[in-house]
Amino acid sequence: MNHEGYEISTDRDRLDVAVIHAFLTQSYWSPGIQRSVVERAMDNSLCFGLYHGAEQVGFARVVTDKATFAYLADVFVLETHRGQGLSKWLIQVIQEHRELQGLRRFMLATRDAHNLYKKFGFGELANPARMMEILKTDVYRPSS
Repeated sequence: MNHEGYEISTDRDRLDVAVIHAFLTQSYWSPGIQRSVVERAMDNSLCFGLYHGAEQVGFARVVTDKATFAYLADVFVLETHRGQGLSKWLIQVIQEHRELQGLRRFMLATRDAHNLYKKFGFGELANPARMMEILKTDVYRPSS
């Protein structure tokens, strides 16, 4: 799929783990994440790479059973490629992917991109009291 010189692909062989890891280790949601954890997460997800030529400039992954549930994670576009509608295009391509149709629930967590995701139908939890979590905020930080 092409968009003004850009392409989105789910071809695992094209993913640049070094680029993905470098971004994620500096992100607010996974500071210090180990490369082995990133690789394991990618191995167990449907991954979408955003490319400008051969260079990977964005990424997203979906944790899913491909039948009832999906969780969108690790969405990013490198800063030098922002402002061109690429994140919107990436989310659109993900939502239209053939393996993600007919799902009952599609979730994500975000600190600051609510307006982007609302454009694609995401909203606050309908019944937040039903949702529970185990949250380990410092899981990627080395223990002393």
